[in-house]
Amino acid sequence: AMLMAITVGVLIGAVAGISRGWVDNVLMWVTDLFLSLPQLPLLLLPIFFFRDGLKAVVGPEVGIFLLIVLVIGGFRWMPAARLVRAQFFSLREKEFVEAARALGASVPRVVLRHILPNALGPVIVAATIDVAAAIIAESTLSFLGLGFPPDIPTWGRLLFDAKDNLDFAPHWALFPGAAIFLAVLTINFIGD
Repeated sequence: AMLMAITVGVLIGAVAGISRGWVDNVLMWVTDLFLSLPQLPLLLLPIFFFRDGLKAVVGPEVGIFLLIVLVIGGFRWMPAARLVRAQFFSLREKEFVEAARALGASVPRVVLRHILPNALGPVIVAATIDVAAAIIAESTLSFLGLGFPPDIPTWGRLLFDAKDNLDFAPHWALFPGAAIFLAVLTINFIGD
């Protein structure tokens, strides 16, 4: 999911960052539009509409897995696009880029050999933090009963199953919740 989100975000951010004028404005308008939409309803709609169709076509486990990966990855590209665009704006004015242009390098070569490798450092850090957000999104979907089938254990599904037994077994919810918390905290520390 995050590989797809980072790929789309880097592509859109690179095109917007190297372009000037209306291309940059349109791409950032679309990015701002997606950033302004509420994330949870945006995740729920495709899963609600396409869940049964994908289950019928490729099976319950693969269908739900593909749908969750596509939905989470498809709606997490915007921060990467903004970050890459900002990096491109900064890097396209640097001396080494000007030197490559002066030597006759084409725009695609300047982007692929000089700007993009230097812009990927902050993107990798942002990607690790986005992995934590993807874990929370998947746990939320599974807790709402829209994630993986009941026979596939996920932390969100364990919380969903534990909610009915909180009065006599609160530890059933404590351990999956602590696992989500520790995983997200660990991934954030790795990103830092």
